[in-house]
Amino acid sequence: METHRNSHSTNNCHTAEGIPERMYLEDVAFVCSQCGCVGHTVKAKSTPFAEKQSHVYDDGTTSYFWRAHTLTVLFCMLLVFLYVALIEEVKDDTSYNVKRGVLATVVVFCLFGMTQAKDGPFNRPHPALWRLLLTLSVIYELLLVFVLFQSADDARNLLKYLDKELGKPLPETSYAESCTFYDPNHPQPFHNFWEKWDLFVFAHCVGWFFKAIMLRDFYLCHIMSILFECLEYTFEHQLPNFRECWWDHWIMDALICNSLGIWAGAKTIEYLNMKQYNWVNLWKIPTYTGKVKRIAAQFTPYSWTRFDWKPTASFRRWIATLVVICLLLVAKLNYFYLKYVLWLAPPHFLNLVRVGLYLPTGCVASRETYQYLEDPTCKKLGQQAWVTIATILTEVLIVLKFDYYLVVQPFPAHIYWFWVVFLLLLTAWTVWNFFIRRYIKHYYSSKTWAENTDETDDIHEHDHHDNSHNGNHHHQERHFNGMTTRSRARGQGHSEEVN
Repeated sequence: METHRNSHSTNNCHTAEGIPERMYLEDVAFVCSQCGCVGHTVKAKSTPFAEKQSHVYDDGTTSYFWRAHTLTVLFCMLLVFLYVALIEEVKDDTSYNVKRGVLATVVVFCLFGMTQAKDGPFNRPHPALWRLLLTLSVIYELLLVFVLFQSADDARNLLKYLDKELGKPLPETSYAESCTFYDPNHPQPFHNFWEKWDLFVFAHCVGWFFKAIMLRDFYLCHIMSILFECLEYTFEHQLPNFRECWWDHWIMDALICNSLGIWAGAKTIEYLNMKQYNWVNLWKIPTYTGKVKRIAAQFTPYSWTRFDWKPTASFRRWIATLVVICLLLVAKLNYFYLKYVLWLAPPHFLNLVRVGLYLPTGCVASRETYQYLEDPTCKKLGQQAWVTIATILTEVLIVLKFDYYLVVQPFPAHIYWFWVVFLLLLTAWTVWNFFIRRYIKHYYSSKTWAENTDETDDIHEHDHHDNSHNGNHHHQERHFNGMTTRSRARGQGHSEEVN
């Protein structure tokens, strides 16, 4: 199978029929990210990753909306600088000037990223949005690096510049005060269960919906859901926030909220796998209803890639899948530990900003990671995946530095032995499945092949021996028959002489 990919060209961007000859797999379009034109098609070999791409048709029409506008952005930015430097009245307020200068620096860096950064795998509703998210994730990582080089008190005081209410110790809330699931002495026997339903229940559903979109694997998501509930049991001696009733862990979280979010994500993925991706320019649609649908479709994926992590296909894929699961679980744990060591209340906007940044960038990072594992032509990890991994590990280092003794608190005996047994079983199965079992299978396959080869050689040798014996016997018969014929001829001649 061959795929068609367009190379950038400034002329002859369309076929004779006016339809771009852009193919993804065998019929997928590709628009140049710099000028928006459609170039000539060139042939490339198909890969297992390319076979998981959805079929896309794009009429190739470009518009002002899709152009880079690098000079326009630069001109507007310099106009603002000109106003600040020559026209605006200077305020004698150090705190105000510092905050505004930091904000202007962030905005300039975002403008640079939106116009100059490389495009990622997503381009809807606009590639500039995903370049902006990449730039914001880089800024967040830079802020984490800056915090890492501070002391815990300095970091907490630094947050007061953003909100004066910060920098105060927070009481940790425990959710395991009353764990009676059914109380017959109460007018509402399940009152403890219903009292737990709050805004965080909805947050659980939404969070696991996006995790399902990230991994695009129903079973891996459920494995992660169960593992995180085990991690809450594991670290509840460190953070009271992890202390929950058994039915809160397994019924409300794992069985209802997490499963509902994963199910919704799985149904969304199923729809996106089957969807036909036909893109036509807005101004070519004749009806207003069609135009409204096209505008709404702009906020849906341009194309879709089916994920098949194949964790047991090879040792490399197995380790990579384990690393992906561990990173996602650590990122979720970091939320609780960071707000604990930095004294951030759960509903604070900084926590919401962090989660809101992780959800879309995590989808991009997962997509880039999967392509790095699946596509043999992809030789390096994607930029968003690189930044996301660096961010997660930097958060871990901040937690270790600011409250090391919290993290190294010894585990309870039953928790310790649970994880020892779990890791031993995981290691034993890994060694058995990827080394011992495959060696035995290879050994017996080779032995069987050798035995079959020996038997075939013996049969061929026996047939050759029989053929040689039959040939010699036939030659002897012909020799004997010839001698008999000659003897008879001589006998007949001698008789004629006698007569």
